[in-house]
Amino acid sequence: MASQARDAAGHARDAAAYARGSAGDKIYVAREWAAPKLDAAAHSFEEQIAPKVSALLSQAASRVDPRPPVRSRKWPMLLLFTGLAVGAVGFALYRKNSEQWTDAMKENAAGASRWATDKARATSEKVSDLTDEAASKVEAKAGKLGDKAEHKADQASRKLS
Repeated sequence: MASQARDAAGHARDAAAYARGSAGDKIYVAREWAAPKLDAAAHSFEEQIAPKVSALLSQAASRVDPRPPVRSRKWPMLLLFTGLAVGAVGFALYRKNSEQWTDAMKENAAGASRWATDKARATSEKVSDLTDEAASKVEAKAGKLGDKAEHKADQASRKLS
């Protein structure tokens, strides 16, 4: 019985070696067949299924997210347009005010010109009056001196005669 067991063990060993070799060959053939199939499945999953799963997960994340939604950009635009409107109104008021200021300056300049003309005329009249007065005084003195000179000339001519 021991010898039969040894023979059976030898046969089992040979059968196992053959099975191992045969299984190795079959595994190699199976791997050779499965590799392109798995690669094609991976590309197909990446191109078709993964985007859908990704979108589904993103949508679920946005629903679960406790943060408030992103605020709109209406306020900055509203502030910008309000600032532009205020600037336009300010510019219009500036233009109106500058025109009024120009008119006021023209009136002031005209008034100053009239005042200067009046002062010059008054000064001219004063100078003319002073000149007339001085001329009359000089004329009176000249008349007196002339009379004296004439009187002395008469006396000198009497003495000589």
